[in-house]
Amino acid sequence: METSLRYGGDSKALRIHAKEKLPINSVHGELDTRVRAPSYLCALMRHFYPDFSASLGVGLKYDKREKLRYIVHGKKSFLVTTNGHFSFNIKGHCDFDKEFKQRRLKGAAELSWAILNFQKEQDVRLKISYEVFEQVPYFHIRENNWTFNAKW
Repeated sequence: METSLRYGGDSKALRIHAKEKLPINSVHGELDTRVRAPSYLCALMRHFYPDFSASLGVGLKYDKREKLRYIVHGKKSFLVTTNGHFSFNIKGHCDFDKEFKQRRLKGAAELSWAILNFQKEQDVRLKISYEVFEQVPYFHIRENNWTFNAKW
């Protein structure tokens, strides 16, 4: 199980985030420490298509503001190098309200570089991305135990 402490965004409270990836499912949620209640829960069934380097996920999410929503995720990777450490990814996300009347779209194009054994037993992943619908570039760096995200 992956856990993290999160602060910022639309909430000015410290949140405890937990995520568990299972063979075909992913479950994650957040606990808002200010109100001592769950602020976000999500269950997603995923399927990976290795012949196409693509994945698709469908599921449900609940958050304290919008209540229950249905979600669909998709991702397609194109290898840039033969060793698989450098890739170009296209990601899409759509969520719907309970009545399927309101929808929100997200889509991104990203360059991803995985540096294995950057130092002894330390892997690093760098991503430079562009969110298409919000028209916002962002940067992501991840090490084994920490992550840093920045949007412009």
